[in-house]
Parts: sequence; structure tokens; C-alpha cells
Amino acid sequence: MELSTLTYAADGGIGRAVLNRPAQLNAISPALLEDLDRVCEAVEKDRAVRVVTLTAAGRAFCAGADLKSVKELVPDPKRWSEFMRLWHRVFNRVEALPVPVVAGVHGLALAGGLELVLVADLVVMDATARLGDQHANFGLIAGGGGSQRLPRLVGARRAKELMLLGGWVDAEQALAWGLVNRVVPAGEVSAAVEELARELARKSKGASGTAKRLVAQGLDLSLADGLELELRLAGEHMRSADAAEGLRAFAEKRAPVFNTQ
Repeated sequence: MELSTLTYAADGGIGRAVLNRPAQLNAISPALLEDLDRVCEAVEKDRAVRVVTLTAAGRAFCAGADLKSVKELVPDPKRWSEFMRLWHRVFNRVEALPVPVVAGVHGLALAGGLELVLVADLVVMDATARLGDQHANFGLIAGGGGSQRLPRLVGARRAKELMLLGGWVDAEQALAWGLVNRVVPAGEVSAAVEELARELARKSKGASGTAKRLVAQGLDLSLADGLELELRLAGEHMRSADAAEGLRAFAEKRAPVFNTQ
């Protein structure tokens, strides 16, 4: 797999994707989206991968959309629409991967970079990093999914505060708002992401995937319909090899060993 804007490697059940446009602060271009799409395909086809990490090279996680690409594409409505539809398709694909995605944020995650954070399952943030949606400061509006995912995650009032004022959120506030799961000391994001990934890689891939589906699909359902979904998917999982191994391990008082699914 040839990649020009990311690196990707997998071993020990962990797929490691690294945004690799440090000179551009890992800004999102058509090429980066296409590379991320290729990474998603590789993860989907690799039965050994149980978790994916998403980190970045250089001094920032992601500064948002590549302004060079934006200036080139905006004047042509057809090309702009194609770019944004590619963006949505790829981010949707990242969000829907059958394994947990753990993002590690350092420096800043701005605008489209924040939108990329929003499609991860778990997020580890450097104590000195910042998240922001700066669109409003330049008369722009989020178009990469942020206007829909952000309020679903932090609530309407907090989302509108970020979207209307174009401000920043530091690590402490991001943790309090539920934008991230963990905050770690400066310079320790990579190690913390790796530790979390290793823990997830020991879990059942089938159980992790089912849990992701239950949360993602259940949010759009009534409680009653969500509980019916849980009955169906949990019932299906209980007939799997991983569930059988988990029950054996519990009875035998040992750690379960899950086969690749």
C-alpha cells in the first residue's frame, strides 16, 4: 500500500496510522483523505487488527483543511462538492471501523482536525494541547461533520459556544466536556496511546465491534428500540467463539485468550 501523506503499519493486533504532513501541520487535503481511505480498507481486510491508533508527526495533530486545496476547489462547485463528499465518506468510514480507534492529540486539533478527533472512539490529549473550531472567526462554517457530531457529543449549548465564538478548548476543559477521555503530561501522548491500544488489543474483537455498533446505532433510536437492538446483537455475540472463551476463562479463573475473528 503506497501512502504519501500518512504512514501505516500493523503488528500485535494494533494498526498504527500516523498523519505525516508535518510541514503543513497535517492539514487535510484530497490526498490525505484518499490515503486515510486506503488505511481504512487495510484495517477492514486485516482480521488480525483489533485496534487502530491515530496520531500525527510534527508539532500538531491537525490544523484543519489544507487552505491551498480549499482555494483551488471552492470556485468550482462540482469539485468542491466532490471534495467534501470524499471527506464525509472517509470520516464516516473511520468512525464505522469494526475496531476501536484511539486518537492521540498533541499541539492542536483545529476545525477539520477537531472533526477528525470527533470520529475516533477514544481520545488521549496532551496537557498542553488545544482543540478549536475557528470557522466563525473567518466567516466560515464547519463542513466536515463537526456541526452534527459535536453537539451529539457535548450538547447543543457547548457546541454552539465553540461554533459561534470560534474559540479554543484546553485539555482540562476538553476532558470536562467529554471531548477527550484522558489527559496526559506533556510529551506522553504517544506512550499513553500505545498503552491503551495494547490493552484494547487483548480484548475480543467481536465484542468491541458489537459495542461500537450498539452505541452508534442506539443513539438514533428510542430507548425501547435501542434495548431491542441490544437484545439482538448481544444475543448474536453470545453465540460466538469469543463469548465461549470468555465464559470458559471466567470459570477456570484465568485470563481469556481470544482468537482473531
